[in-house]
Amino acid sequence: MKDLKYLAALSIPLTALIGLHFKGLLCFLTPVFSFCIIPLLELILPEDNTNYSESELQNKKVNKLFDWMLYLNLPIVYGLVIWSLATVTTVPLEAYEIIGFVLSLGMVLGTNGINVAHELGHRQTTNERFVGKALLLPSLYMHFYIEHNFGHHLHAATKEDPATARYNQHVYSFWFTSTIRQYISAWHIQMKLVKNSNKSFFSFRNDMLWYSVIQTMYLATVLFVFGSTGLLFAIAAGVTGFLLLETVNYIEHYGLLRLKTASGRYERVKENHSWNSNHVVGRIVLYELTRHSDHHYKSSKKYQLLECHEESPQMPFGYPTSMVLALIPPLWFKIMNKRVPTYMISA
Repeated sequence: MKDLKYLAALSIPLTALIGLHFKGLLCFLTPVFSFCIIPLLELILPEDNTNYSESELQNKKVNKLFDWMLYLNLPIVYGLVIWSLATVTTVPLEAYEIIGFVLSLGMVLGTNGINVAHELGHRQTTNERFVGKALLLPSLYMHFYIEHNFGHHLHAATKEDPATARYNQHVYSFWFTSTIRQYISAWHIQMKLVKNSNKSFFSFRNDMLWYSVIQTMYLATVLFVFGSTGLLFAIAAGVTGFLLLETVNYIEHYGLLRLKTASGRYERVKENHSWNSNHVVGRIVLYELTRHSDHHYKSSKKYQLLECHEESPQMPFGYPTSMVLALIPPLWFKIMNKRVPTYMISA
């Protein structure tokens, strides 16, 4: 029964569903739940930094239940996208209700969409990667698969990495730099892959080209079925979703840098190059994303197997709480800057 705890990650789409059904102020239930109730629970509940025994790890490794709990997000996410679009284009709503629905759906796209896509994007099977890419589509962020797997995991915690926030960089600046640089980086990576395989730009092997086509077709379909209002809503929710991702990116490696060796190359990624959190609620809701150092140590490791490392820098709060703090730069800097190792600041 303990393995079913990750079903709690569906609490975020559940709150969005409640808001869609009842409307009114309840359309803000998802952001209130995510950024008020969850942080409160994280302050109340104790942290859990225990790791599993070898036998437990082996059992969890072969248990397909953990995979199916990820796959379940695909119909849920797309069901909420369609229901939201139908609601905002057919039901008379107040402006504040539409804003609430944008935030709610965007948060579902960021957590149960992009976050789950991130996990599945590291899998080895084509079907799982397909589900992951499908979950990136509503956020208009399909290039994330290429840049994250072939860029971020190579350059994490370096100045060359678009998804690593620099010391004293506030989150709003990071949104701008990371979003643009990751998209450009994804194209550079794709062009190298195409060139190395001796294929043309219009080849079926050019995933970035096909991502552009598929996302354009998605928006065109939304426009055709739901009109211009639906199109604007879909874009706004998608932007909200990927900005949520970028906020997570911001807190994951903020101020942490790898040093260069005598040869001029960066040291390998270690456990001290990612911020971790063992606050139980954030761990469950984000499918153990908060144990980020172990993920970088071995990216093929499934979420239910990720472990805590004592040498990893620990956040004083959970990821959801830290995301709220990041939106208030002076407070974020006051809490986090003193925790960044001095030798990394001057690196």
